[in-house]
Amino acid sequence: MSKLFSPITIRNLTVKNRLWVSPMCMYSCENQDGVVSDFHLVHLGARAHGGAGLVMAEASGVNPAGRITPWCPGIWSDEQAKAWLRVNDFIHAQGSATAIQLAHAGRKASTYRMQSGSGSVPLDQGGWQTYSATDEAFTGYAAPRMLATDEIPGLVADFVLAAQRSVDAGFDALEIHAAHGYLLHQFLSPLSNQREDQYGGSLENRARFLLQIVEQVRNAIGEDVPLMVRFSATDYVEGGWDQQQTNQVASWASELGADLFDISSGGIVTGVKIPTGPGYQVDLAESVGNATGSDVAAVGQITNAAQAEAILQRGEVDVIMVGRQFLRDPFMGLRAAHELGEEVSWPVQYERGKWPSA
Repeated sequence: MSKLFSPITIRNLTVKNRLWVSPMCMYSCENQDGVVSDFHLVHLGARAHGGAGLVMAEASGVNPAGRITPWCPGIWSDEQAKAWLRVNDFIHAQGSATAIQLAHAGRKASTYRMQSGSGSVPLDQGGWQTYSATDEAFTGYAAPRMLATDEIPGLVADFVLAAQRSVDAGFDALEIHAAHGYLLHQFLSPLSNQREDQYGGSLENRARFLLQIVEQVRNAIGEDVPLMVRFSATDYVEGGWDQQQTNQVASWASELGADLFDISSGGIVTGVKIPTGPGYQVDLAESVGNATGSDVAAVGQITNAAQAEAILQRGEVDVIMVGRQFLRDPFMGLRAAHELGEEVSWPVQYERGKWPSA
């Protein structure tokens, strides 16, 4: 058996293969209430129908101000949880597992979606005042206000409640979004965190917010549910967040109950040169795995079965997360199995289209 199509067990969850759908923003809650719709059922369900082992829902706000745009989904209300349950039920019926990315955009919140404009949405057009570790604006966006120290425990509680609601909504696993320049990354990176309280300064202080979330979410959801964290391993700026800091904070998070680290990069500032190319972030994930001894997922320009299998065969990455290629081909999972000579179950309705044996 190929490694890509071998199962993986994390806590009490066994996933049928290691080709997973990465969380990808769709900006498609048209009522701007954070409630997912038929679009999300079809979009996410199609990837499960197409053979993905796990389908991770996009960044979902733990509170209204945490959404990247007014059109992003949320998981702060019972109505939202009920809508997610319908999506999860369908994905489970296809034999795939589900996860949700619990997110807060911080100073990168309240922005337009691509088809509606650019920059921050004004307050009189449905936007909101953002907040962050800092009061400095992300380039092109409205300035946030700096969070007071005594506000941060309330945000930790928002993540905890969102995690509990996610489990109730049928998600098999959870991911805390600490990457791409969003709120938790804003606290982690010295480029955006010059605070002088207990959440700024040393690495321990800058990581405190995230680690409080990891610890309290783990306590709230119990021992059975897998908990993941997505990091940007580097800011690509000297003096910014880097691989060594990522490895250390991931180690601390592992001790507090995180199971898998999903490793991306960048997003805290504009104007940096990112050395993109096929699999360009794999070595970042391998470094975290070696430092922590935890499962890690690689993501970034992984586009075909042979490439994904070769990465896994190196033995330092446990899961492949795929984004854009799953947008191009919802049936990437079935296609990859065919290309690797694996016999996997097809949806019975589609068996007449099954690729012939090589």
